[in-house]
Amino acid sequence: MTDFDKLTAELNKKRDELALQIKLGSMEAKQEWDELEKKFDDFSAKAQLDKTTSGVQDALSALGAELTKGYERLTKAL
Repeated sequence: MTDFDKLTAELNKKRDELALQIKLGSMEAKQEWDELEKKFDDFSAKAQLDKTTSGVQDALSALGAELTKGYERLTKAL
């Protein structure tokens, strides 16, 4: 399993857990969730393009880190 596969699995798990909590969350959390969903879609699409190109890997790593921080902020807010 590659680092990106592991990151994707972790992000999917956090995403699924937060999706359940978001239904009960505040409007602010919902707005941040919607933003993160757009970024997640972008991440998923880019992850499939080319996992070996260093530029893509750097971009995916940065986007993955941003998603992780966003999910952590939402977890703390809920």
